[in-house]
Amino acid sequence: MTYFQIPRLVIAGTHSGVGKTTIVTGLLAALARRGLNVQSYKVGPDYIDPGYHALASGKRAHNLDTWLMPPEEMVRLFVKTASGCELALIEGVMGLYDGGRGGVSSTAAIAKRLDAPVILVIDAKSMGESAAAIALGYKLYDQDIRLAGVIVNRLGSETHRTMVAEAFSRLGIPLLGAVFRDNRLSTPQRHLGLTPVTEHDARKTVDVMADRMAEQIAVDELINLAKQAPPLVAPLDNYRCDRGQVRIGVAQDEAFSFYYPESLEVLTAQGAELVEFSPLYDQFLPPVDGLVLGGGFPEMFLERLAANRPMRDAIFRAGKDGMPIYAECGGLMYLCRQISGFGGQAFDMVGLIPAVCEMQSNLQTVGYVETRALHDTVLCLAGEKLRGHEFHFSRMVPDDHTGFPWAFEFTKVRTGTTYRGGFATDNILASYLHIHFAGNRLAAGRFIERCIKFKGRDRHAK
Repeated sequence: MTYFQIPRLVIAGTHSGVGKTTIVTGLLAALARRGLNVQSYKVGPDYIDPGYHALASGKRAHNLDTWLMPPEEMVRLFVKTASGCELALIEGVMGLYDGGRGGVSSTAAIAKRLDAPVILVIDAKSMGESAAAIALGYKLYDQDIRLAGVIVNRLGSETHRTMVAEAFSRLGIPLLGAVFRDNRLSTPQRHLGLTPVTEHDARKTVDVMADRMAEQIAVDELINLAKQAPPLVAPLDNYRCDRGQVRIGVAQDEAFSFYYPESLEVLTAQGAELVEFSPLYDQFLPPVDGLVLGGGFPEMFLERLAANRPMRDAIFRAGKDGMPIYAECGGLMYLCRQISGFGGQAFDMVGLIPAVCEMQSNLQTVGYVETRALHDTVLCLAGEKLRGHEFHFSRMVPDDHTGFPWAFEFTKVRTGTTYRGGFATDNILASYLHIHFAGNRLAAGRFIERCIKFKGRDRHAK
């Protein structure tokens, strides 16, 4: 075990939508302007908010989650990626105490695991002294949480700020920020939340966020609080295991961008050279021994994906030739025969999965899940379990339910509901499941081994 001195803060909220991402993004940009080496994190499964973090700080953001990976692995990931930084800023998820069933992977649970001071963000719109009462309740609910101060957001006037500040001073809870309503801080949204930074120019908005947070938040006090965090004890990262060199193609563009950086690093640590390619722009696959098709928003690019027939054909041929392919959510949709968009129009896709993905007006499912493999796959053996999460508006409808090779039996963590999902053949695994390879290292190793086997077969054939 090793001791790590890492200045760190958790920015939590009373609930979703209080402005955590705006405040954290603005703070990251303001700190980066000062020349500080800042590293950011997002609690829970999220691919979009970390994109705003990275745009602001200039560094990849990471996710902290104790369902997607064991708690000790989460701490290991944190110290590995935060060591050497001058401040680690952790954005919470939903409300401070909200998470999976039993509070698993809540912001509070992560803050306690990392022994980090917590700053609570409160949306004070249409609220005065009640903001202080809310903060007191959050402080008393779990006194193992070190609630170090509060930032109130969406204030309407200087009078409003004074009223709230006086209430906090009577309670002795530090008010570390008073952020006023400003339409320039808003970012575009759609069915899955914020629009990813890969699809629009958010630079100007981030600059405004930096200006406002630098003016309206006590940044120096936050830095001092972060430095008061005690040393963390964690094992060193010693997971490198070169199983043999393989090249794995990773779909990466505006349509496919949902990847956890450290999850991909697990593949690299086990011998994979990751080669990015674009189903939107490239017409041919690079020379690779396996493919990973992550999540994203293929439903927003249906015409362009359908029009790129050469790439669709290349992936189809690779799959039929036995190349190992792993696909999550948007990748699953792309591998289907067709995707039917929000307007009902169907577009041809790769065609390796005999099914149509149909976009729905309502969210189909969201939350943590556990899966049990129904067959041997490129990630796991029949009967083995994977932990992950789902979040999608589409549903997959097989052309013929009879004999369809469902990949998993899913179990929702919150409700216990079970259902079949995904698609599995000897070399293809695709489903709505999102996993983190840092919590599923055995699965990552199995995929690497399958790619090595395919590479050897390909070389022998030549």
